[in-house]
Amino acid sequence: MTEHAAPEQAGVRQLTYTVGQSATTHATLAATDYHMRTGEAVAGVLGRLARTDPPDLVIGHIGWGGLLFARDTLPDVPLTGYCEYYYNSTGSDLDFDPATVISNAERRRIRMRNAAQLLTLETLDAAYTPTRWQQQQYPAHLSQRIAVCHDGIDSNACRPDPDAILRLPDGRVLRPGDPVVTFAARDLDPYRGYPEFMRAAALVAARRPDALFVTVGGDGPGYGQARQDGRCWREVMLAETGLGDRMVHIPWLAHDQLVRLFQISAAHVYLSVPFVLSWSLLEAMACGSLIVGSDTPPVREVITDGVNGLLAPFHDTSALARRIEEALLSGTMLRGLRHAARATIVSGYERERCIDRQRGWIERLGQRNEAVFA
Repeated sequence: MTEHAAPEQAGVRQLTYTVGQSATTHATLAATDYHMRTGEAVAGVLGRLARTDPPDLVIGHIGWGGLLFARDTLPDVPLTGYCEYYYNSTGSDLDFDPATVISNAERRRIRMRNAAQLLTLETLDAAYTPTRWQQQQYPAHLSQRIAVCHDGIDSNACRPDPDAILRLPDGRVLRPGDPVVTFAARDLDPYRGYPEFMRAAALVAARRPDALFVTVGGDGPGYGQARQDGRCWREVMLAETGLGDRMVHIPWLAHDQLVRLFQISAAHVYLSVPFVLSWSLLEAMACGSLIVGSDTPPVREVITDGVNGLLAPFHDTSALARRIEEALLSGTMLRGLRHAARATIVSGYERERCIDRQRGWIERLGQRNEAVFA
């Protein structure tokens, strides 16, 4: 069930709903109002299903209001919720940048952003989240009820390939062993540390004239706010760093091509403020990429410095540049980091294992087993 239909997939029937226009003018209640209207729209579709095609189980994202009234509509159907992110005004993405001043109005808005989640959690039979860090963002009395299980990474599709080749838009061909530094995000924004990466890349470029930098990502605001001057972060950072031809930007890559980028990368930089961990980081690790990551809690859950990757403080671009240069060196230790990165994914995030675990939950839910996530 979705507000915006996705491309058709075999075996999947999509039901769409429409969210009406908001009636509130209070900025603090904007998200809550949207979540309530979403819950009403979804409840309408669920009500029709209850009469024509009763569901055996309902699984839904709890952060957008879709499950808000599911229990009232389907009192006897097992409900499980996907818990992606609980918003906190301190110790989180909101106040991570020390230069950012958080107003009281913004703190109130963030608190109300969780209203639908809290009301929904009360009604669920079970709940889960992809990472331990995401679980820990929820209040303690709720987090203990939320299981941790990632959706999984296909380690067969994402695997090292010493013969991988990636052809750039300008015709250049990249192969494993080339001094290529990579960076990928849905959008090149501050949440994923794009400005810090670019400043560090400029330092590396001055000391490593043979290094090439490849970024993949859109020019939208991403998870942050759009710049007030209307410019995108990519053009701002290119102007600041003057990297020019040393920086190759690809707005979008098909998934198989993204995998090849990870396979040829000499150093894959992944930075993130305290926020949801990107699936792309885990795919890069499965490909045996040498990760240079930010020393932030979500990243530390999967990367241990010197064990399966290299870490640097998020805001310290000089330290980040030194770690990138370290990654560009060849040696037995660095090969060991690559092997350990892949081993981390195979042992803890392999897709089939994650799916099997989730299937087990679903079966026990259907049997109304009390210890669903034991």
